[in-house]
Amino acid sequence: MFRMGEMQDMVAKAADWTVPQDWDAYSAADHATWDALFARQAAMLRGRVVPEFLDGLDMLRMDRPGIPRFEALNERLMKATGWRVVAAPGLVPDEIFFDHLAHRRFVAGRFIRRPDQIDYLEEPDVFHDIFGHVPLLAHRVFADYMQAYGLGGLRAARLGAIDHLARLYWYTVEFGLIAGAGGLKLYGAGIVSSHAESLFALDDPSPNRIGFDLRRVMRTRYRINDFQQSYFVIDSFDDLLRQTQDADLGPLYAALEGEADIAPDALTPDDRLIHRGTQAHARRAASAED
Repeated sequence: MFRMGEMQDMVAKAADWTVPQDWDAYSAADHATWDALFARQAAMLRGRVVPEFLDGLDMLRMDRPGIPRFEALNERLMKATGWRVVAAPGLVPDEIFFDHLAHRRFVAGRFIRRPDQIDYLEEPDVFHDIFGHVPLLAHRVFADYMQAYGLGGLRAARLGAIDHLARLYWYTVEFGLIAGAGGLKLYGAGIVSSHAESLFALDDPSPNRIGFDLRRVMRTRYRINDFQQSYFVIDSFDDLLRQTQDADLGPLYAALEGEADIAPDALTPDDRLIHRGTQAHARRAASAED
């Protein structure tokens, strides 16, 4: 892992917060951690994740041992969808992040978690960012959605509406489900990079599973450090892109300012409910804290 002082020095040199990946700095233990995480997730996701994700893994040749070199990923991504990965030392400011997405650049953390953090890490690392996010950037429609989100983020920043737009990212890019011919499938990076949440999101009776609605999503708070109490289900990537591009977000943001937020576990009369959750997990977690 890189030292904090080293991170700050590098950030100061780049206005866009990018840094070299410095692939040669990874240790054998770092590569072994990646390989362990990759093997576990790749094995359990088949039949659970959207097929386009697996197609991306194959096209990007991410099954090769060791942490991928960003340069190699970028050669294939650029040919497929015009996207590329850029390294950052950690989380970047919102407007910098949106600008990268708007120009088809995905910002990825370059550090990898320690072996004792293999099941949970609060800050996204290279496994979450590369394994979780990048395979779908090889899919044309999802790649267009990510760019549309970045352009929308730049506008939201000017309108003071980042909080509402952040909920859209959370409930789609990070924790989204999709309706498939064989039932619900995973696609959100926060789910597919997590062994436990990959099981919970599809199998556990605890969370709500609700049909995607843009306004509803933007009103809904989310949980950062536990499983989600509600997941939103898109019908297709084409529909997600259409809803995002067709919406007049300026008036929507203004309207949302006058509406109350919706709690992460709440249901509304207008919900297209796919599964009513028991919320048993959230109750157990709350009891454990008392």
